[in-house]
Amino acid sequence: MAQAHGHSGEGEPRVLLVEDEQNLAAGLKLNFELEGYAVDVAGSGRQAGEFLLRGATYDVIVLDVMLPDTDGFALCRRLRDGGDFTPVLMLTALGTIDDRVAGLEAGADDYLAKPFELSELLARVRSLLRRRSWERSASVEASQGVYRFGAAVIDFDRQEATMGGREVKLTRLELDLLRYFADHPERVLSRQQLQEDVWKLANYPNTRMVDNFIMRLRRHFEADPAAPAHFLSVRGSGYRFVPDPSRGQGDR
Repeated sequence: MAQAHGHSGEGEPRVLLVEDEQNLAAGLKLNFELEGYAVDVAGSGRQAGEFLLRGATYDVIVLDVMLPDTDGFALCRRLRDGGDFTPVLMLTALGTIDDRVAGLEAGADDYLAKPFELSELLARVRSLLRRRSWERSASVEASQGVYRFGAAVIDFDRQEATMGGREVKLTRLELDLLRYFADHPERVLSRQQLQEDVWKLANYPNTRMVDNFIMRLRRHFEADPAAPAHFLSVRGSGYRFVPDPSRGQGDR
């Protein structure tokens, strides 16, 4: 059985590569190692789970969607539901925008369709690693990026959130949506506008993704998600973020 490298908090970045195509996995492992990364390779969702359950932690997970015992969407969703927010880059032979949306909804941070250029994959992994490193080295001093509404406190600089003093784990995409709302308070924002501006999904006709992310924010930050006070639906138009409902703006 392969030994899990895990993460010591310093030194070479740790990559978990979940890919069942042996030749592709071997080639990617070699190129990641040439980049200076420590790499564990899992050929199935079960093996990936074994690495993670043994206490190994990683700086980025490169996750194939088509696995022999599960699909990458389900595995990513289980990671997020279990509180693991390691950056995930999904790889798939399914290149449609619907598949990209499915990956983003599952909690992936990035998505790359096969066949891909090695240089692009390495560039995307470097980008995720830079963000991971930046998060860990964020200053412990007071941040200028703190935003408050209701009982929520969001530190956009450190990418941290609390609700009523309790930590709230957010994916990058949830945080991106929250930041967009914070930058556009009280404005009615259409689903299409949110898709285009937050997730760069231009001309995508299915807006269900937006509704799902709004439901997540309500579960995180509303005292009663069924009767939201901050993330309001505007019939026939979209959504409106109300930081301070006591001002009497009300729903439209």
